[in-house]
Amino acid sequence: MRKNLPVVGWRELVHLPELGLHALPAKIDTGARTSSLHATVIDEYERDGEQYVRFAVDFSEQQVRQVCEAVHVDWRGITSSNGKTQRRRIVKTPLKIGSVEFRAEISLADRSDMKFPMLIGRSSLRRRFVVDSGHSWLQTSGRKPVEGHIP
Repeated sequence: MRKNLPVVGWRELVHLPELGLHALPAKIDTGARTSSLHATVIDEYERDGEQYVRFAVDFSEQQVRQVCEAVHVDWRGITSSNGKTQRRRIVKTPLKIGSVEFRAEISLADRSDMKFPMLIGRSSLRRRFVVDSGHSWLQTSGRKPVEGHIP
């Protein structure tokens, strides 16, 4: 194990700056390989020889819809927590957790029945963070770290 990696809790506020998404509540899930974002796909198109996807991220509590565009890099079979495999679009975009920013592969999925609009999987965490599942908000500025478990 490498020393001196930043520690994340089981939930953090994360940022997807190129998508215009900031302070997005995310569950840290080492059981999931790929990170996932709640999104509704609107359109697919090509620009300068690259495939793009336009999608909406809805924040129902605030009654806000953020329309985002990202390079569509792949289709993958993703096995969800219920054991079913879905074919999902994968986009690659900068992800910022605390002061660490990196390009992450993120699947677009219907997470409307989930508590968190984003899930951070182990591919994004590997060699960047250590997870302390007994705490929350360890990399979230402006939030006091909380000890405890999932409500």
